[in-house]
Amino acid sequence: MTNALTRLAATIAARKGADPESSWTAKLLAKGPEKCAEKFGEEAVEAIIEAVKGDKAKLTTEAADVLYHLLVMLAARDVTLQDVLAELDKRAGTSGLAEKAAR
Repeated sequence: MTNALTRLAATIAARKGADPESSWTAKLLAKGPEKCAEKFGEEAVEAIIEAVKGDKAKLTTEAADVLYHLLVMLAARDVTLQDVLAELDKRAGTSGLAEKAAR
């Protein structure tokens, strides 16, 4: 599972300094972190709508868009997938209730 995400994160990182006319990712990143966050939010809402409707195929497509736009948003703020995975590793074995109470 993480292989696809790792490859995607690497592609996004490689496009970070690219010409905005050369790729959608470069174009998004050139617009800044705020635009990347806005696009992530739009995609998240679309995924929520499909989850509520119960359309598995459309939810799958929207979930892929959410993951892509999450990684773009993270890259815009210099947060890597490895940073996020390390945080998840720290939480492994901890009850969600305990983790939330510790914040």
